[in-house]
Amino acid sequence: MNKAIVLLILGIFSSTTAVANELISKSADGAKVYFITPKNGQVMNGEFKVKFGLSGMGVAPAGSKVENTGHHHILINKDVSKIDFTMPLPATDQIKHFGGGQTETVLKLPKGEHTLQLLLGNYLHIPHNKPVISEKITITVK
Repeated sequence: MNKAIVLLILGIFSSTTAVANELISKSADGAKVYFITPKNGQVMNGEFKVKFGLSGMGVAPAGSKVENTGHHHILINKDVSKIDFTMPLPATDQIKHFGGGQTETVLKLPKGEHTLQLLLGNYLHIPHNKPVISEKITITVK
C-alpha cells in the first residue's frame, strides 16, 4: 500500500478517535445512581412508579453539555455487557430515555419477573467514562 494512503488512513482514524473521545464525558468520582423505588425483590402491580436517585453528580436534560451532569436511562431486562459504552444509547423497549431530566416515571410491564438497571448518559446519551450505573434489581409484576 502506498505510504501516503497509509498516513491518510492513520490521520483519519486518529482524528476520529479524538472526536469520539471529546464526546465522552468523565463522571465525577464517587457518583452513584440508584432506585429509590421500587426495591429489589418487590412485587408490583402492572403499572407502577419508578423513582431514580443520583448522588455526586447533577441531572441535566439531553443536549445540555454541563460538566458532572447527565440524564437517566432505564435498562429493562437488558444485559449490560451487550451495551457499547462509547456510543449513544439507542431508544428501544429495553432502554428507556429520560432526556428531559426526569427523575421518575411510571412503567407498565407484563406479568412476570423483570430486571431493572439505571445508567446515566451524558448530553449525547453516551454513558460517562467510568459509567454511572446502578445495581441491577429484580421485580415481579403480578
